[in-house]
Amino acid sequence: MPKKSIRPATRKPRADAERNRSRILEVAKEAFTRHGAEASLDDIAKQAEVGPGTLYRHFPNRSALIEAVYRSEVEKLVAAGNAFANSKPPLDALRAWMLLFIDHIAAKHIIAPALNSVEGGASRLYEGSRASIRGVMESLVKSAVKSGDLRKDIRSEDLIQPLIGVFFLGTGPQSQQSARRLVDILIAGSRSLK
Repeated sequence: MPKKSIRPATRKPRADAERNRSRILEVAKEAFTRHGAEASLDDIAKQAEVGPGTLYRHFPNRSALIEAVYRSEVEKLVAAGNAFANSKPPLDALRAWMLLFIDHIAAKHIIAPALNSVEGGASRLYEGSRASIRGVMESLVKSAVKSGDLRKDIRSEDLIQPLIGVFFLGTGPQSQQSARRLVDILIAGSRSLK
């Protein structure tokens, strides 16, 4: 009789391991923002209050850490969209998420030099996250259309593309302020006449 292969049960990471990972990601985001891709991994470990071995156990190399920072930020953005959809009226949820999206774009521009150092390039990361971000935006727009707050002909691209475009004209506080004003202009121009 052949022996059955027994797979060990997949364990959830321990709570302290998850906390360490989260602290490393937060500190790394700040370090890559300030110092670029060459930020010291030893300094990141020290500021996150973990040993270098803990950092490398979670992220075997610099590229893996940079990629994880970006993916973590995208996950937070997606989770916030879902939370807004469940806790706010549709139009308020859409506006709140669009404002967070602006912060995401601004942060992406700041950390872009570090992202460009990732194996396969930043465009691979952007492609992987694009569907998740668009999915949240589409869901929020559909809810606002269904509630009657937005016109029926409004699509998510009508709102997201102008926001991205603001940052192609330049970066910095002025771009972010312009994008924040643009959110209100886009929503006002998209409202249904009821």
